[in-house]
Amino acid sequence: MDTVASAVARLDRLAATPRVSKLALAFQAAGHELALVGGPVRDAFLGRPVNDLDFTTSATPDEILEVVVPIADSHWEVGRAFGTIAARVDRETVEITTYRSDVYDGETRKPVVEFGDTLEGDLVRRDFTVNSMALRLPEKVLVDPRGGVEHLLAGVLDTPGLAVDSFRDDPLRMMRAARFTAQLGFTVSDAVREAMTERASTLGIVSVERVNDELSKLLKTSDPVPGIRLLVETGIAELVLPELPAMILEKDEHHHHKDVYEHSLTVLRQAIDYEAERHPGEAPDLILRLAALLHDCGKPATRRLEPGGVVTFHHHDVVGAKLAKKRLKALRFDNDTIASVYRLIELHLRFFGYTEGAWTDSAVRRYVRDAGDQLERLHMLTRADVTTRNRRKADRLGFAYDDLEERIATLREQEQLDSLRPDLDGVQIQSVLGIGPSREVGEAYRFLLELRTEEGPLGEEEATRRLLDWWSSR
Repeated sequence: MDTVASAVARLDRLAATPRVSKLALAFQAAGHELALVGGPVRDAFLGRPVNDLDFTTSATPDEILEVVVPIADSHWEVGRAFGTIAARVDRETVEITTYRSDVYDGETRKPVVEFGDTLEGDLVRRDFTVNSMALRLPEKVLVDPRGGVEHLLAGVLDTPGLAVDSFRDDPLRMMRAARFTAQLGFTVSDAVREAMTERASTLGIVSVERVNDELSKLLKTSDPVPGIRLLVETGIAELVLPELPAMILEKDEHHHHKDVYEHSLTVLRQAIDYEAERHPGEAPDLILRLAALLHDCGKPATRRLEPGGVVTFHHHDVVGAKLAKKRLKALRFDNDTIASVYRLIELHLRFFGYTEGAWTDSAVRRYVRDAGDQLERLHMLTRADVTTRNRRKADRLGFAYDDLEERIATLREQEQLDSLRPDLDGVQIQSVLGIGPSREVGEAYRFLLELRTEEGPLGEEEATRRLLDWWSSR
């Protein structure tokens, strides 16, 4: 946390930049108030990079356009109904919003937009005190009506008014609290936690798309675990991702197994570490993180307490893949994300057979073929799934996976493993067999692909001979 003096100096420099000063002077000349608000002000105090600039103003959307159009390179009105105009000023995008509050009527999924008339009134309606600070421009006066600076210094997330009222205005703020807990490293106040628990069920009036967006933002933080814990502890996860609290399995005094919920959180953290190690500086991998969090979600449904204190979870990979697919569909994730997470969960146990005996080259090819374009993520997920405290066992699994990756690299170099295809394509199959496009061509293709997987490249001549033998024996 930077000192207040450092934050004020940073805000002064930001206010002096050409795009900000140009906007401030233009609104002042037109007789309207303008203030830098929310995240940029908060992040200046936290010493975090300030990227997106959000402004609030006394001007109506029409009046905003009158001021902005003459000084902007371009502008967008897609948020006009909500009082927001976006513009590109000095090659940078800014958003300017009329003083407002978003309130739900408790029945519909869309907020009712109400425009306000004062900056202070706008700020006290915002989600949290740390986001309820503004820098009035061009005067460069900090406006903090509800103690946002003090809460920033204390690392506490609280609401400007009563938490229950804030979450009644917009229930999605409860999920936003979890995201900020993870993103900023803060803890929520007791009042916020109690209100989240009390009003968890009201999240149902929020559109699935907004819930998806907030969940995705949480998972993309550098450490989502504190936020996930808050969602589970307050009952919100029961509505958003019920597979998570379901992993908190009841203990049996005669049967012992790894805590599935805690294990899953550890796997998520370890997957993020592998992601940062292998792809430093790249955007967070939402697919990998969803797969890591949900990879064992099939365990509650498949747990069996066997004699002798043994606990089994047979086929939890297949069951879990189906459960994850159903949940992600309900949350309206895109088809590519759903298919990728499904495949990763379905395959996440495959490697552990490698440690029981050396795989043949055909088994390695099959592993690569089945993983397809998810192979790199499968590498990271499988490594992250090792959470044992037994150092010897962990090292053995790590060395085994090192060996598998080396074998994949060798076969890839020798056999173009990434584009695993039969030695004959569909046109050649039709020519060899003297048939046209049909179901039989697909069967022949799959036969040759299986041969390619089992034995490696055969060459066109040998593949033709084997195809004819297979065709004549049908």
